[in-house]
Amino acid sequence: MIETGEMAPDAALQKPDGTTARLSDYRGRPLVLYFYPKDDTTGCTAEAREFSALADDFERAGAQVLGVSRDPPKSHAKFAAKYDLAVPLASDPDGSVTEAFGVWVEKSMYGRKYMGIQRATFLIDSDGRVARVWPTVRVAGHAAEALEAIRSLGRSAG
Repeated sequence: MIETGEMAPDAALQKPDGTTARLSDYRGRPLVLYFYPKDDTTGCTAEAREFSALADDFERAGAQVLGVSRDPPKSHAKFAAKYDLAVPLASDPDGSVTEAFGVWVEKSMYGRKYMGIQRATFLIDSDGRVARVWPTVRVAGHAAEALEAIRSLGRSAG
């Protein structure tokens, strides 16, 4: 997993409209990059809704938020519309971004092992350097914790 102090890889992601975005496109402002396992599942929906509820606060703090999973762009569009999500989502269809960040991991459920996304969040500063990592995320209150980290980043820079 990428660690604090490392440069974030300049990975390419697909937006729901089918266009490509590179992480370098987000430079100049802090970015909260959160990885989640699957659209429209209980925990992932709760997480996206928490980030959406604070979207204006992130904007006022000068930060961007981007949720990433391996679901296809059409799934993201449907998920965002269903819950009126205010934060953008992006797809990692070939898994290169989830692997680059180290969040594509072996998981186990009911004794069955499989590969999947570990719920994790990376705070990337305006220069593209990882300022903070949440390697395992508890959904409840996580968006507020990320927002506070953004605000702290601003205080420490000033």
